[in-house]
Amino acid sequence: MQIDGYAQALREDLLRVAAVGDESTARAAELLAVALESSLARRLQEALAEAALELSAQLDDGHVEVRIAGGDPELVLVRDEAQSGEPVDEAFSARITLRLPESLKVRIETEAAREGASVNTWLVQALQRVSAPRRPAGVSRNRLTGYGRS
Repeated sequence: MQIDGYAQALREDLLRVAAVGDESTARAAELLAVALESSLARRLQEALAEAALELSAQLDDGHVEVRIAGGDPELVLVRDEAQSGEPVDEAFSARITLRLPESLKVRIETEAAREGASVNTWLVQALQRVSAPRRPAGVSRNRLTGYGRS
């Protein structure tokens, strides 16, 4: 959800209403519109958080979160841990600190949200995929490939 569009629409509405007045009224409306943009963004985020709580109360197997990705809020369905794909028998006790470029962090958050998973769950699953044991080069399930010399 892009909040900027709502802020711009509110600004245009305010300027249309102020157009019935004189030039100083229009200028005052323009200044008010600029001043209200951050307040509007915060109020929209609060409304989304309230909506997420109401939706979460109706779900049996998950909850809805408001996540900020790239400055814009998103409503994301998060399934309960037992259904999220994380192994439930393995304890998650190891911690690491990882510094990422902001652009990569945003992409990870976007992908996790698209899959309905937390960033932690998404990262654990991605790391499990890339660190899974691999067969040696040239070995397939049924045959050995390569070449020989005589």
